Amino acid sequence: MTQSRQEQYYTLIDELLRCPNGEEPDLLHTNRELLDSKFIESLVQVSTMMAHENNPDGAKFLIHIARQLAKELGLYPEIKNDK
Repeated sequence: MTQSRQEQYYTLIDELLRCPNGEEPDLLHTNRELLDSKFIESLVQVSTMMAHENNPDGAKFLIHIARQLAKELGLYPEIKNDK
């Protein structure tokens, strides 16, 4: 992965954290060329850092985004509940 691609991921993550509530889907759609497994990994890395820096709300937000994107990209395992 090129350094510029990683920087683009971090820029998008920063924009997600700063954008008004509810505008995240539009921001992600505008940057859909960056939405891949490496972006999801970057989301998880930044959320882990935020959790260690005592920012649980930011960490939870990024994990939520990562989970939703992973599902949309078919990277999140579906767990069947056989009850």
